[in-house]
Amino acid sequence: MAPPNQTAQLFESVRTAVLTLELAPGERLTERGLEARFEASRTPVRAALMRLESEGLVQRDGRGWIVAPLDIDEIRALAELREAVESAAVRLAAVRASGADIEALAELLESARPVADEEHGVRAGGDFHVELAQLSGNALMAEAVRGAMTRLARTRWLEVRTPEAREHAWAEHRAVVEALRERDGARAAALVSAHIRDTNERLVTFLTDERRRLRGHGVAIVASGDATRLGDPVSRPA
Repeated sequence: MAPPNQTAQLFESVRTAVLTLELAPGERLTERGLEARFEASRTPVRAALMRLESEGLVQRDGRGWIVAPLDIDEIRALAELREAVESAAVRLAAVRASGADIEALAELLESARPVADEEHGVRAGGDFHVELAQLSGNALMAEAVRGAMTRLARTRWLEVRTPEAREHAWAEHRAVVEALRERDGARAAALVSAHIRDTNERLVTFLTDERRRLRGHGVAIVASGDATRLGDPVSRPA
C-alpha cells in the first residue's frame, strides 16, 4: 500500500494536470500511462482516478478512463446552481459577516490585481467566489460553491483568456465587495446574479462557436443531449 502522503501528492498532481488542461478534456487515460508519467504505483493512481471521478473531472470509458469532456449543458446547470446559492449566500453575508471579514475579502481581491496571467486569474476568481460564500456563515453553501468552481475550473481558463476579460471580472467582483461594505444585501445579490449570468452566457457562446476548432486542438466539448456522448475524442498517450 502506498504511503498516504504519496497518494495525496499523486492525486494533486493529476488533478492539477486536468484542471490546467495539460490533460485535455476527452483525453484517454490508462493506469499504466499515469504510473509512468507521474512515477507512481498502481494503488495511488487508481485512488486518484476514483477521487477525480467523484469531482466530475474524469469518467470511466469502458474498461478505461477519459478526462471528462467539457459539457455545455452541465456548464449551464452549474450557472443556475451558482446563481441560486451565491445570491442567497451574499444576502446572508451582508447581515452576518463582520467588518473585518469583508475587509479581508477586499484585501484578497486587491492582492489579485493586476491579474497578469490566466493561471492567476483562474485561481483568484475561484477563490473569491468561495470566500464570498463562506462569509454567509453557512458551510453547506460554501461547499456547494467550492464544488461548482472545481467543475468549472477548466472552462475558466477559456473564460479569462484575455487581460480585458480578467480586468472585467475583477471590476465586477469589486462592485460586490462595495455593496457588502454598505451592507446592501439586495444589491450585492443582484450584482452576483448578473455576474454569473453574463459570464455563463459569454462562456457558452464561446464554446459553442469554437467547438469545432477546439476539438481540433484535442479539447472535447459535448452537450448532454448529443446523440454521441463523446464523439471521437482525441487520444494521446497518458
